[in-house]
Amino acid sequence: MQAVGYICSGAFVTSEEQLATLQFPTIAKMKCQPALPPAHRRPPAFSSLLAVLGVLLSLLFLLPPARADTWVVGPDGQPNDLAAAVAKAQDGDVIDVLPGVYKGVHLVLEGRRLTLRGSGEKAPVFDGGGTMVPYPALVLVRGGDVVLENLEFRGARSEQSAGAGVRLEGGRLTLRNCHFRDNEHGVSTNNDAQAELLIEASSFGMAPRVEGGLYHLLNVGRIARLTVTGSRFQQGFEGHLVRSRARETTLRHNMIHDGPGGGASYEIDLPNGGLVTLVGNVIGQGRNSQNPVMVAYGAEGMSWDRNRLVLAHNTFLNYGWIPAWFLRVFDERLPADTEVIAVNNLTVGMGLFSLINGGLFEGNGIATFGMLRDAETYGFELPPSSYWRGKGVDPRSVGGLDMSPQAEFRWPVGTEKLPKLGRWSPGAYQR
Repeated sequence: MQAVGYICSGAFVTSEEQLATLQFPTIAKMKCQPALPPAHRRPPAFSSLLAVLGVLLSLLFLLPPARADTWVVGPDGQPNDLAAAVAKAQDGDVIDVLPGVYKGVHLVLEGRRLTLRGSGEKAPVFDGGGTMVPYPALVLVRGGDVVLENLEFRGARSEQSAGAGVRLEGGRLTLRNCHFRDNEHGVSTNNDAQAELLIEASSFGMAPRVEGGLYHLLNVGRIARLTVTGSRFQQGFEGHLVRSRARETTLRHNMIHDGPGGGASYEIDLPNGGLVTLVGNVIGQGRNSQNPVMVAYGAEGMSWDRNRLVLAHNTFLNYGWIPAWFLRVFDERLPADTEVIAVNNLTVGMGLFSLINGGLFEGNGIATFGMLRDAETYGFELPPSSYWRGKGVDPRSVGGLDMSPQAEFRWPVGTEKLPKLGRWSPGAYQR
């Protein structure tokens, strides 16, 4: 905007020529600035308002973030009742659950951002008591971002025969050091293409022994992403230990082992394909299994536009006398460009692995139970003198993927980080 002159210490100077006639010392003492036409001058009140707003904004950025509250709850309602604390809690708050048995729990967390955390060494128990109820889970998460930590869920039953300890219907759910026993489904989800489920250092077992029940310890629908690490699955009956229809399924360093007397069907069922990564797992099928297949991929055809199965450094164990299908890929139901990559896996006991499946198979080994350190006590490592020690291929660049193991499962749950390796052996254990 063109200036109409200059204002110098309150005096109006009409031109640059007039400004030049002033002596330099005089100018230095005078405060000169361009004078705008009256229509473009900011009124004093407006300038003052801007100054006040600037100060307020500065103070706003200096304010500390809102403090999350912690609500302590007990099984007898003291110092707070569980359901009441959940209802009153604000986003970001923590519900600290004291040890004990909480009977008849039914929580619905809809659009919430909360953490429910068990305190003490022994996890508090949310107990459904095996009673048939009209709702689908002891804890139902609908949207939001929820963390459940150090809690046990037991005895979930529903009138639809699909009672879950925890059910996810949208949003993001993290389960950390949680335990699921005697539920129709340990954890289940609906179909929500944006939902995410993360499970760390948790355990699942004791499926109800109901013929025809087909209860799965983990039953995941068509969600965006399932990630499970350092967790243990055992004691299934007729249903699967792990079933996932997720677009991306990642299982790393888990014990998915039904036990010698287990009665599950598949150990891992991936009926709709998707992007699947199985690295560093122990996958064991008991003598009483309902199905010889241990890992099934694509049994019901594809649901996703990208499909790839990667298996690296897994130990497969078949305790039965009937040969197992350690891996069955239903390639006739999947797109022709579906990739299958299997590197440095170890199969133990009778069964088929690479002979009936197409794809890239490298560095895989075959062993008997006597070739392991001590299978009876779950010592599934190869002894130092094993022929297979160091016989694996470099898993860091097979098919353009890094499939190297970063940790090993450690009993009863959790993982132990591996040191930097210079050579690789087939199977889940490298030490």
